[in-house]
Amino acid sequence: MPHVLIVDDEPGIRFALKRWFERQHWTVAEAGDGQHALTILLESDDSGASRIDVVVCDLHLPTISGEDLLRRLAVERPDLAERVILSTGDAVDNAPPGSAFATHPYVLQKPFDLASLRALVLSITAP
Repeated sequence: MPHVLIVDDEPGIRFALKRWFERQHWTVAEAGDGQHALTILLESDDSGASRIDVVVCDLHLPTISGEDLLRRLAVERPDLAERVILSTGDAVDNAPPGSAFATHPYVLQKPFDLASLRALVLSITAP
């Protein structure tokens, strides 16, 4: 089964996303802050059972922001950084130049519909 990490400090959002992914037959891990997520991600192994196929990560997190987490992954685990979907309640259309929202290919603006999430997940996981 594919494996997703949901990173959001709002338990309700994690719960809703967890239910959706489980209905799609995914294994789900959760993190409520950026540091916990970074630990899970850096300990994962792309060739083993701990592979994380997709990460859904909020921008505004305690301890380490979603953007900083993505920057760390880009340096330490670039293949994994390419499997991150960033989510935010901020206006994506007015993203500052050079920000993750201006440059990262997978961004969801909250509230998002599940069809948009599905499309991004498929674009990341399709062979």
